[in-house]
Amino acid sequence: MADFLATPFGTFLLILVQGLGIIAFVMISLLFLVYGDRKVWAAVQMRRGPNVVGPWGILQSVADALKYVVKEIVVPAGADKFVFFLAPMLSFVLAVLAWAVIPFADGWVLADINVAILFVFAVSSLEVYGVIMGGWASNSKYPFLGSLRSAAQMISYEVSLGLIIIGVIISTGSMSFGDIVKAQEGSYGLFNWYWLPHLPMVVLFFISALAETNRPPFDLPEAESELVAGFMVEYSSTPYLLFMAGEYIAIWLMCALISLLFFGGWLSPIPGLPDGALWMFGKMVVFFFMFAMVKAIVPRYRYDQLMRIGWKVFLPLSLGWVVLVSFLAKFEILGHFWARWTMGG
Repeated sequence: MADFLATPFGTFLLILVQGLGIIAFVMISLLFLVYGDRKVWAAVQMRRGPNVVGPWGILQSVADALKYVVKEIVVPAGADKFVFFLAPMLSFVLAVLAWAVIPFADGWVLADINVAILFVFAVSSLEVYGVIMGGWASNSKYPFLGSLRSAAQMISYEVSLGLIIIGVIISTGSMSFGDIVKAQEGSYGLFNWYWLPHLPMVVLFFISALAETNRPPFDLPEAESELVAGFMVEYSSTPYLLFMAGEYIAIWLMCALISLLFFGGWLSPIPGLPDGALWMFGKMVVFFFMFAMVKAIVPRYRYDQLMRIGWKVFLPLSLGWVVLVSFLAKFEILGHFWARWTMGG
């Protein structure tokens, strides 16, 4: 078997199976994320939420997906059909593609590359093209204006996310997710994780992730009271489903990034307990619960407030933090607290 896997065809087959495994994990998670999202909102509003289709309503997401698939696809007159259908497919594929470099445990990753963070940012920054293409191809001024606002929002908060991650890279000395997690190992458990030395930026990263993924209180792209339904207003059936699936997959990815960058990834929070993928999955679920709670309890921002926070508050704070962490790491203030790359030397 080992000899077969060493052949080019065997390697291709192994990568294919691993890739399909990641896609299966993401898509199955997607069904339960939508269900969990709706259950959290229902609990906050003292409703029951999905409770009819399947036991406790757990098959409601499957029923909703089937409904979208079998509905008629309506294409606006005058729309660019090729771009109209390419846009949701691009958003979905790029959202899934970023998972290729996300490790779930030590060695549990499809592509263990030393520039994994650059890969994630390169792929996620391309998702803005799906939004622009969807708005433009719809041949209507409303989705086009919505797509421009959405693109501006996504680009604005990508800047803050990138600067915050630079601080983590400075502390670690590597852009590999595996190295970042290993730099958070120590005898103090969760107090060795980066949430403590980078505490102010954890909050900024979480809020920026909300804006980057168009989640409330920054869901201006889909806000009913703002611009009809933003860039997706002309979409129906399966194309609309692909847009929404891509959005939830991006949210799930942000939960994984927060876990890896600041909360030890697959590391156990208590010294002595074994590390593993279950810790990583549990942390992701906790952060998704926080995403759902924010949607349930925080009122929506106006668009001008959204952009002002991004450019006048988050950008200066994250840029100042990069300078401060560079100083703290260079002069090894408190030893290895901010300079984890010196621990191996």
